Amino acid sequence: MTTYTRTSATLALSAVTVAAALTVAFAPSADAADGRADTGRPALAAGTGTGGAGVSALAWRSCEQPGGPVGQECADLPVPLDYHDPGGRRLSLAVSRIRSDRPGARRGTLMVLPGGPGGSGVQRLTQKGEALRKELAGTYDLVGFDPRGVGASTTASCGLAPEDRRLVTLRSWPDADGGTAANTARSRRTAEACAANGGAVLRSFTTANEVRDMDRLREALGERKLSAWGTSYGAYVGAVYAQTHPGRTDRWVLDSSGDPDPARVARGWLANMAPGADDRFPDFAAWAADPARAAEGLRLAERPDQVRPLFLALAATLDRAPRPSTTGGAPLTGNVLRQAAQNALYTDAAFPGLARLVQQAQDPAATPVLPPELAQPLREEDAAVAVAVICNDVKWPADTAAYARASAADRAAHPLTAGMPANITPCAFWKDAPVEEPTRITGRGPSNVLMVQNLRDPATPYAGALKMREAFGPRARLVTVDHGGHGVYLGNGNACADRAVTDFLTTGHRPSADTHCGPAAAGK
Repeated sequence: MTTYTRTSATLALSAVTVAAALTVAFAPSADAADGRADTGRPALAAGTGTGGAGVSALAWRSCEQPGGPVGQECADLPVPLDYHDPGGRRLSLAVSRIRSDRPGARRGTLMVLPGGPGGSGVQRLTQKGEALRKELAGTYDLVGFDPRGVGASTTASCGLAPEDRRLVTLRSWPDADGGTAANTARSRRTAEACAANGGAVLRSFTTANEVRDMDRLREALGERKLSAWGTSYGAYVGAVYAQTHPGRTDRWVLDSSGDPDPARVARGWLANMAPGADDRFPDFAAWAADPARAAEGLRLAERPDQVRPLFLALAATLDRAPRPSTTGGAPLTGNVLRQAAQNALYTDAAFPGLARLVQQAQDPAATPVLPPELAQPLREEDAAVAVAVICNDVKWPADTAAYARASAADRAAHPLTAGMPANITPCAFWKDAPVEEPTRITGRGPSNVLMVQNLRDPATPYAGALKMREAFGPRARLVTVDHGGHGVYLGNGNACADRAVTDFLTTGHRPSADTHCGPAAAGK
């Protein structure tokens, strides 16, 4: 059975990490009814998320871009660096809005929450604004914001050397022989640089503060409640908001969710990328062996079961003998090929580029062309926020030998990712302990959550989404989509899934039970 689509909208890849369970009885409370935080811990208990300080109205200005949504506006939102000191230093968050073009149909505001950590809500709104406007027919003002550390919001820097900011080194891919000594040294170096140069701003980059900032934005918009569409890490941010501010949620969509178990936040998300790649790679193999690829000059094998061995053998060859690329100082190594595959598995639209890179690596006369995201270092600010959030949120183990053992075992079990998801990160050496514990997601609150999830997601695998579904209990319904890739709504052409989300957001209608969308509903 063909399980891929011929065309698919391109999804923006996060800089470094992607986002990600216990069932409890549904018990609405006074907190849920009046909007006070229901956290299970005191850290987010401030009633408005603003520390009691008033919030000024936003000063909107036009920020339309060529080819972007008509009427897009931007503003700057001041937020406290530390919500426990609301009168202290302020940070600035970039905010963008596309107003409803049908005021009579307007229900409220839909917050668009990007992936990451490190994704831009302003950019996400620019990319998806017109499609959302068409689907939602004026039901909402559409709003996105750049979280602290991202884009045009207040940022921080760790002062990392360019070679430590490449995606293939910022992610801890083991050496060709599986060794992790270089990863350990780089992780230590990165943590020390962030401690020396990031300051209080970098230390404030947490999921809890993003949730507080989101609620501050709700107030600035003058909304009693919000609706939201959160994707990947944005789905986790949305889940935490729904847990801590249940009475301020209207219609809540979580797209491509990870396991929210506080014991597995961040570290578990990274580890899940190994089985996620195993789940998704067969879609690429089927595509690459399809006879239709021959006319495109991209067919890699006659049968799908030949593609994975071919890929693994080529990566091993490049481990031993890297190929110079068209980017000086950035050869095509086995790990660069593996990272290119990890990125390409996010969306069918990236399959041709990966097949082309494989062919170039096989051809002695060709000079491989690296994908843009692998041809140059990440920006200082992007590297800083992507590392800081996952290290600030939770305490990671510090035993370097245990990481080496885990990486070796993962490398043997999941050769496509070669031990990277279980390997050491800068968080093992992070200087600052988390200020607060991760939020535990529960079924306490209104039943107004719709989850959508691909069966073969390389970044947030289906098993993790089931943990999120279990945690929300009667608050949620899950639409499972027989498709591969990361991101569902307005992302992979599955008409059944798109219709389920659109109907929920525009009418409030939600499936009465968990349901399924088959591959036949996918656009070609």
